[in-house]
Amino acid sequence: MIFTKLSIIINAKPPYFIGSQLRGAFGYALKKVVCINPSFTCDGCFAKDSCLYYDFYEKKNSFHSYRFDFELGLNYYDFNLYLFEDAVSKLPYVISAFIKLLGEVGLGRDRLKFSNFDIFVNNTLINKNGTIQLPQNYTKTFTIENYYQDVLIKFITPLRIKKNNRFLRDDNIELKDIINSIYQRQMKLLGKDYRKFPYKMKGKIVKKELNYKQLTRRSNRQKTTMNLDGLIGEIAIEGLTKEEYNILRIGELVGVGKSTVFGLGKIEIKESK
Repeated sequence: MIFTKLSIIINAKPPYFIGSQLRGAFGYALKKVVCINPSFTCDGCFAKDSCLYYDFYEKKNSFHSYRFDFELGLNYYDFNLYLFEDAVSKLPYVISAFIKLLGEVGLGRDRLKFSNFDIFVNNTLINKNGTIQLPQNYTKTFTIENYYQDVLIKFITPLRIKKNNRFLRDDNIELKDIINSIYQRQMKLLGKDYRKFPYKMKGKIVKKELNYKQLTRRSNRQKTTMNLDGLIGEIAIEGLTKEEYNILRIGELVGVGKSTVFGLGKIEIKESK
């Protein structure tokens, strides 16, 4: 699958969890950049079928082709926005939205604005001396070079996976839950129909060190507080097949479980030594 990574670093203290703040502010700025409807409303809009804001925020029963990526509790803003498949071509609009967000709209309740920040595309700095210089080719193809049978999976931001129609709140998680969640997300991003992981699973979880992390976000649209709770920690797995290993690595890119657009479901895969 294809993707691009936009990274932004700002020398300012962020909240412990920045996902809700970022997604809300980015959506507001993106609408300012792309909306051509004089009424500035999406209901019945003549342009919604080709609108990036509508696709990212308003389109019902759709699978979002982006996700925020960060760690909890950092001392400064350091986050990524991944774009997948067709959304990669929209990178210029996304960058314009972030420039408007940081310089005009502002972040947080105090609407903090910034004149100094670094923007990277696939780890290349693109804002220099007040100008933006995009790489000639910013589309990347995800490849996997290594293969390890024994790995550690670290859940860096809360993992929200449903089992029997309930979100898991303890360590009653199986490898198949993780793999099927990633595989389904990959299929949706590729525009393919839902199906379970088609290969036999042989890997075994041999150790779990998981905690239930409570997070909430305030939805200004719905005027309610929403839970973003989930599992953090790590698990050790032995005896992975190459197909299992590959899908876990894809999970590092696309995220795992629910609410990945808010930065949840961030994982890292490391060889177990």
